Amino acid sequence: MKEKILKEFKESIAVKEAFVNSHLDTIIEVAKEIASTFNNGNKLLLFGNGGSSTDASHIAAEFINRFKRERPGLPAIALNTDMAVLTSIANDYDFSDIFARQLKVLAVEGDMVFAISTSGNSPNVIKALDAAKKKKLKTVFLTGSKGEKLAAKAAYSFVVPSENTPRIQETHITLGHVLCLMVEEILFEVPRKK
Repeated sequence: MKEKILKEFKESIAVKEAFVNSHLDTIIEVAKEIASTFNNGNKLLLFGNGGSSTDASHIAAEFINRFKRERPGLPAIALNTDMAVLTSIANDYDFSDIFARQLKVLAVEGDMVFAISTSGNSPNVIKALDAAKKKKLKTVFLTGSKGEKLAAKAAYSFVVPSENTPRIQETHITLGHVLCLMVEEILFEVPRKK
């Protein structure tokens, strides 16, 4: 049993190390872009399905409330949280429209879209990225290695080098936390005393 536990942790660490080594510059760029979005009075719109839905909600909560610093809230909305909206769109139109339809109504120029799909093949996430592109919104896409082909749909893509769902999701939430930390530092850095 101990060996299995150690193996799981070592795999998680190895995937995260490979990910950060290949995406470090993009992480910095996206942190600056999110900070700029907030600084300009715009919002971050996040979404995903299943575990990715929970990650979208978790990251939105870190921005709205706080991450590590006492600071004003930042406008982030998880589009996967309103059951009435989700079920009405799915019922009246199609489940693949649940995020795209919300973006068409809620997103304005200067907003940023943060799409998460572990598989990279979620029709509702793909449709939402297409809708975001039509509205000329800034886009970020988080996925696993199977979603690499769709990564070109977003201005910024983070492809976790794994096909293992738990490893992909662990890396996505770590990335979300790192982005929250960097955005807080960019926007609310306390000036150092001379």
